[in-house]
Amino acid sequence: MRLAVISDIHGNLAALEAALADIESLGVDLVVVAGDLVNGAPDSRACWELIRSRGYSMLRGNHERYLFDLGTPAEAAEWQGERFGAVRWAAARFSRAELDEMRDLPDCPRPADCHDLLIVHASPRRDNDNLRPYTPEDEIRAMFAGTSEALVIRGHNHIGNTLQLSGRTNGNARTVERTIVTCGSVGMPLDGNASAQYLLLERHGRSWRWEHRSARYDVDATLRRFHEDGYLEAAGPIGRLLMREIATASHQMVPFLSSWERWSDGGELDLAAAVDSFLNAY
Repeated sequence: MRLAVISDIHGNLAALEAALADIESLGVDLVVVAGDLVNGAPDSRACWELIRSRGYSMLRGNHERYLFDLGTPAEAAEWQGERFGAVRWAAARFSRAELDEMRDLPDCPRPADCHDLLIVHASPRRDNDNLRPYTPEDEIRAMFAGTSEALVIRGHNHIGNTLQLSGRTNGNARTVERTIVTCGSVGMPLDGNASAQYLLLERHGRSWRWEHRSARYDVDATLRRFHEDGYLEAAGPIGRLLMREIATASHQMVPFLSSWERWSDGGELDLAAAVDSFLNAY
């Protein structure tokens, strides 16, 4: 059995199409979308419609939550500010019924014939838990408390990675209690490789083998979409950072927010001016 897990598409239609074309060439039996299909690049709705038309299994990520919580009592107050123009743009592309459908997506799907896998967006605990190579083991165990699958597949961090939790000592060796594999991002990778990245798994007997794959796509076509249909104007200065993340396949948003916090020093700093300063300084 072959299984493809795609994650973190973030409205990048050209990247999604490239990943699916590569998957189809491999004779994959099952495709699972591990969250964050929407919000980032301009084509959230087109990505949603494409995945829905294929009937693939989907789970919700934190960006689906941003969309379906917008305009509800669960909305964070700052979501109406300038920083969240891209979220409001994406949410406006969907009906309330479609947003409710996103809300009803599972957070930990267990596809048929894959019950030995746990597939999540970030962790079962939260949809925005970050898992880094240096995350302490006790923190990782807290993220996955109450689950028992030996192999975990997740997205969220946009960089492919494999971590192993050690089990009990067996003589002079330690056993592997759990393997956690993070997929690369289809639509917004952050490892310097501007390609559509996903995870391919294949069952061999009672175990799984996996491969991080990437498919080239027309990055410039996605960047042009930012200038069409009024998206960049609606997304505001944050839209420029999203463009730069896609163009460079590197972290822009988190470093900017850290810099903005330092520059503000507790006061208010114009967002557009701050983005200009960041892009010129680094």
